[in-house]
Amino acid sequence: MPRQVTCWLAENFIHEFFTNNEYKLVRSRIRVLFVDGNYQIKMQNYTDFLAETLIDPVTLQNRVRELGAEISRDYADTDGNLLLICILRGGVPFLVDLMRHITVPHALDFMAISSYGAGARESTGNVRVTMDLMTNIHDKHVLLVEDIIDSGHTIASVLELLETRQPASLKVCALLDKAERREAVVPIHYCGFVIPNKFVFGYGLDLDEYYRNLPFIGVVDLEKYKP
Repeated sequence: MPRQVTCWLAENFIHEFFTNNEYKLVRSRIRVLFVDGNYQIKMQNYTDFLAETLIDPVTLQNRVRELGAEISRDYADTDGNLLLICILRGGVPFLVDLMRHITVPHALDFMAISSYGAGARESTGNVRVTMDLMTNIHDKHVLLVEDIIDSGHTIASVLELLETRQPASLKVCALLDKAERREAVVPIHYCGFVIPNKFVFGYGLDLDEYYRNLPFIGVVDLEKYKP
């Protein structure tokens, strides 16, 4: 098959599985390479736009372990009535590592919230629940596990919603607190790190839906990153 035809097929394959806006984001991050007679799709390497490693993997995991120990002590007498709620998708890596260090019996549930949208850099403040809980949280000790709290609009809206369901207690555990960006009042009972107002990614935090798998928290060089 001619190279230009194969390349056209590869690009149309990508376009087939994304909306127009998502496709523009994905297309800016890929290169179609001709290797050993075949075309291969390669993502842009994060090192091209990594300004600094804000929190390295060892420091990150040590703090997660400490948070797990704190939570285990505080909820020691809850008799298996502790429920961890994670807001998809950014909080998943943090939740998975955190729960390994929580020694008291607990259950899990998930919510999905829309407040950013593809390509957006800041929350709009307009929060919409796209996937609700499966669990009735009435009389349960609820711990909301979040990756990052910046303006606070999203988490404040979620807390207001959950309060109406009458849990026995409702607390927040956030890996990252971007305190200087705060616009809404949010009580953070367990905090991993207070960070400066920088655009961060990795360890669940995405960059236009990619790079969540990185084991550290990095800072984006916005002059080098071209969405």
